[in-house]
Amino acid sequence: MFERALKNFDIGFLNSGTYAHGDGWSPTESRIPFDAVDPAQDKVVVQIAGANERDYERVIRCAQAAQAEWATVPAPRRGELVGRIGSLAAEYLDDLAALIVLDTGRAIGEAKAEIREVIDMAAMAAGQSRMMYGFVQQSQRSKHRMYDQWLPLGVVGVITAYNFPASVWAQNAFLAAIGGNTVIWKPSPKVPLTALGMQQICNMAMNELELGGVFSLFMPGDNSVAELLVNDKRVSLVSFTGSSAVGRRIADVVGSTLGRRYLLECSGNNGCIVDQTADLKLAARSIAFGAIGTTGQRCTSTRRVIVQKSVAKPMIELLKDAFGQIKVGDPREEGTMVGPLVDRDAVVLFERAVRNARDAGGKVVFGGKRIDRPGYYVEPTLIVDLPQDLPSVQKETFAPIVYVFTYETLAEAIRVNNGVPQGLSSGIHSTDLSNIELFLSAAGSDCGIARVNMGTTGADIGAAFGGEKETGGGRTAGSDAWKGYMRRQSVCVNWGGESPWDASIRL
Repeated sequence: MFERALKNFDIGFLNSGTYAHGDGWSPTESRIPFDAVDPAQDKVVVQIAGANERDYERVIRCAQAAQAEWATVPAPRRGELVGRIGSLAAEYLDDLAALIVLDTGRAIGEAKAEIREVIDMAAMAAGQSRMMYGFVQQSQRSKHRMYDQWLPLGVVGVITAYNFPASVWAQNAFLAAIGGNTVIWKPSPKVPLTALGMQQICNMAMNELELGGVFSLFMPGDNSVAELLVNDKRVSLVSFTGSSAVGRRIADVVGSTLGRRYLLECSGNNGCIVDQTADLKLAARSIAFGAIGTTGQRCTSTRRVIVQKSVAKPMIELLKDAFGQIKVGDPREEGTMVGPLVDRDAVVLFERAVRNARDAGGKVVFGGKRIDRPGYYVEPTLIVDLPQDLPSVQKETFAPIVYVFTYETLAEAIRVNNGVPQGLSSGIHSTDLSNIELFLSAAGSDCGIARVNMGTTGADIGAAFGGEKETGGGRTAGSDAWKGYMRRQSVCVNWGGESPWDASIRL
């Protein structure tokens, strides 16, 4: 499976990290290579010749030139290109999923689900290309027509994290493209194989429809080179998915130039309330998936469970039972539900978070250790008896660690849920309508996403995705998120042939 995927996407041992319309892939000579490491085995799969300053300049110039033409292409035609990328992703689903497994160590089922999300996002964006509505307003002037319209921004830079190496790019790039923008993709260097595969898919579609230059790839191994994209005034919008610390820096740099924009989807630290009326077995299954799926490496992963005291003991026992049924292992093996963390650094952060919890008096009631085998495997971990304001609880650890807190009143539970700097996803398990509605009210969750009797994870294609506070405030995917990639223009048309000074100026 993996050999076939590498062959089908023409991925050898040393690969170019840059693609731009016209010249195609950059040479590999005189570039500093970096490794693509399989986290399931801790082995180098291939190397990437990291993009340099000259490569970036070629990419941005090509993207600018292509955008001038792309902006004039009718939006439904732009949607055809995005739709074709989606259909090609469906044709190459198994191969793209194999690349995700090699990059991230995710179980093959999860990898395929991510490519299906890319396919769904393409279908949604293609449909949206025919529904990019402005609206008519009533002018105060006689014989005038007034309306709003949405126009392209220019070149959009999309910087993505390692945990979802294809779908996060799709959520941004497809909306940017139907809006008449060209897209430069800067993926995480931890997951270069997926980026190479997706760029090849884009190249197939662009060549087939003779619409070159819309999607480019810029993959440096060095952060200083990557910052060229952020600092460049020719890039109208920078969309960033990753840590709040890096997001803050991007906001400072991009925001210092008036007129440029940034769209941030940063850290999550997601809470799930379980009240005394909840279906505890449903809650345990949902929380287990939310906490351990993708090895806890989702920005929407469930990090904190806030349980009413009267049901805390049975809830914890059910969670332990659920965690114990989850098979952690090599994603190549049948039946594996959860693979490894992405790299050694992620394991170090996992171990540090567990150690900090123990030092603060927390009790590890399940897991807590690295698994002794090749690769970056850790145990799903459940920790109780911690203060909710502990610094390590206030931060996001990208690992399958869940902290359990108890509460007496729902108002207290909501304070705990909201009492972190992040504001991405949140949930409540309840059968009490009043409790549910309070949680969903202005006095309830302060997060961008709220779920009832579900886990905190997942991106619904039709809904806007993103969060508040240190999560950054950006929105991608459905609803009217497409407007974030366009500029709004108010238009007034005088069709009556008169002006306000007709009586005073005689010409």
